[in-house]
Amino acid sequence: MSRGPEFRNRILAQKTVWSAGAYDALSARFIEQAGFDALMTSGFGVSASFLGQPDAELYTMSENLTVVRNVVSAVKVPVIADIDTGYGNAINVMRTIREFEAAGVSAVIMEDQVAPKRCPICVGGVEVIPMDEGVAKIKAAADARRDPNMLIIARTDAVDPAEAMARGRAYVEAGADMIQPISKCFSSIDGLRAMREAVGVPLSLQLLGWLERDLSPAEVEEVAGMATYALVPLMTVASALKENLAALAQRRSTKDLPRPTTDHNSFIDFIGFPEIEELQKKYLKSA
Repeated sequence: MSRGPEFRNRILAQKTVWSAGAYDALSARFIEQAGFDALMTSGFGVSASFLGQPDAELYTMSENLTVVRNVVSAVKVPVIADIDTGYGNAINVMRTIREFEAAGVSAVIMEDQVAPKRCPICVGGVEVIPMDEGVAKIKAAADARRDPNMLIIARTDAVDPAEAMARGRAYVEAGADMIQPISKCFSSIDGLRAMREAVGVPLSLQLLGWLERDLSPAEVEEVAGMATYALVPLMTVASALKENLAALAQRRSTKDLPRPTTDHNSFIDFIGFPEIEELQKKYLKSA
């Protein structure tokens, strides 16, 4: 799928865009190769990969932006950027939007937590900002946006369904294109249906917890303009690395590793050495 109007129109028409969570440029390349419509840079994954730290808004806006720029440059599919709380108040949000828009993202996801944020799937509870402050931040984001094709996805971390719906409606009125509830807010497809009807726009779903376990693809597509397997890539790599490195450290041999490794020549082709070699022959006389 191309970036720009095609991406925006498909999402707003609720022809569900399926994506996966990238944490660096290499994972983004694999997501694109797998055939996903788009990809999302996961704050959880970026924090783990870039800092080796938990998702508690420990990295700065500019550090997140560096990862996102590399991802956008590495792939052709639309990139959705997780921008956490927007890194400050409504005025800070305006700069954040312009920086990520200039990086080439097709959408941003901004949540209404108190900064610095806490990951709701990892802690008992999180604190959300007053709704009028959340509305002001969405208005600022919409006013700062220069490319009308870039989507603003407002995530609400409210766990009370009625509050989440009220916030969602207010954020749409303020300029949000989509609403993303967190998995703890609802426990069934009926709750998501009610949320979709209440806010009047397609939902963005990060498929975690019961959303990942219990919902069928058809049920997801019934309510969502975008659905993201946010952590499957990171957790897949973490599991494979943990097992193979433990075996390698113990045995001092690559024979009979518990997980298969990618063939060296296949990876050389995937990462683009043949293309670089052709460019060297074309432009470098010494080559």
